[in-house]
Amino acid sequence: MSRYQSVIEPFALAHVRVVAGDESGTVRNNMTVLVNAAGRIEQVAPSTETSIPEEYHYLDGTGKTVMPGLINAHTHLFAQGKPLNPKLATPQGQRLVARFVHSALGKPYMASTVAQNAKTLLESGVTTIRTLGDVGYEVVDLRERIAAGETAGPRILASGPLMAIPEGHGAPLIALTSSTPEEARACALRNIEHGANAIKIAATGGVTDAQKIGEAGSPQMSVEQMRAICEVAHENGIIVGAHAQSAEGVRRALEAGVDTIEHGSVLDDELIALFRHNPNSLRGYSALVPTLSAGLPLTMIDQKVTGITDIQLENSKTVVEGMVTGARQAHEAGLMVGVGTDTGMTFVPQYATWRELVLLTRFAGFTPAQAVHAATQVNAQVLGVDDVTGSLEVGKAADLLVLNTNPLQDLHALEHPALVVAAGRPVFRPSVERFQQIDQMLDRVYE
Repeated sequence: MSRYQSVIEPFALAHVRVVAGDESGTVRNNMTVLVNAAGRIEQVAPSTETSIPEEYHYLDGTGKTVMPGLINAHTHLFAQGKPLNPKLATPQGQRLVARFVHSALGKPYMASTVAQNAKTLLESGVTTIRTLGDVGYEVVDLRERIAAGETAGPRILASGPLMAIPEGHGAPLIALTSSTPEEARACALRNIEHGANAIKIAATGGVTDAQKIGEAGSPQMSVEQMRAICEVAHENGIIVGAHAQSAEGVRRALEAGVDTIEHGSVLDDELIALFRHNPNSLRGYSALVPTLSAGLPLTMIDQKVTGITDIQLENSKTVVEGMVTGARQAHEAGLMVGVGTDTGMTFVPQYATWRELVLLTRFAGFTPAQAVHAATQVNAQVLGVDDVTGSLEVGKAADLLVLNTNPLQDLHALEHPALVVAAGRPVFRPSVERFQQIDQMLDRVYE
């Protein structure tokens, strides 16, 4: 079996410890997982009761732990996660970069960048991702190539450019802009016609491109515009995520019908009730994806190192406190809380999804089992892919993460996977290029 393969060959993963990914942390020892030629889970049963068909490759997993592949519900594939240059965060800087990425030179560069970053996510144990803000439709193209087995990568829900107001968060680099509900509807339709199967709205300002204090979290898009986008998406069975970093921004986005709030804010009883029962959302409820990985470094690491401006720092202080508090409140209230890291942002490398689980236990009151549950079964349900992935059940895609130790005892086990299987395709000896300085810095501040 080669390192990447387009043809799926059936195999047996024998004598493994199975971590189910449920909230209570069920573990079953000495189990065998059979994966068939369609790349689906055929059986999960005690090794003593399993007969392995002759034509199946036999993989001895003695001492190893297998769990569902991780799902990252908030990624960007256009950057690796090294510090962003503050000069490029200005409107002028963004226009310059936007011109390049849409040029004849920039397009192949972007296609190659997103493919490499998707591969990094896969090799770090992530078998499903949702992008929430792409330069164009390069991730849609990549999704199709991965699904066809032409290249290695996770299952992708691709957003295409996000929806913003003129000069709003994400514009012009990764956004389509609109000023009216009609224009907003047309932008959403344009994305869907180009194959997007996720939609992202910038409901409020953000930290990375803030040009004045108080901009992050200040409402940007009107409820009517957001409602128009949600209606188009929901008519097509597509969920909508909204960047929202203040209580008012969250309230407006939920009223408009968004399905996931990205980042979040301090919550109150009214907001909690709206998450739980949201009549305008696709499934009647909304979930929170806190992205602590993206916020905390900006306030915990020295500004000289992060390179962020004074304005970005002031904005991030307010926003990050709200994100952390909101994540804890949502968890205590029993809301659906998913796992997303905002990969590609400053100090959020593509390979560090595992770190978000650690942060949820440290800052938001999760147990390790609850964090694993959030990154697998909860995320699958939130993204609407729980019929194909998120758990080790017969008939589901063989999205497996094989680890050297039990993550429920120490989540750092997720940092170095022994084997990753995506839709039945094994990635042997997974390895990623790590940014040593960033990792050491994050280890230090989170200790």
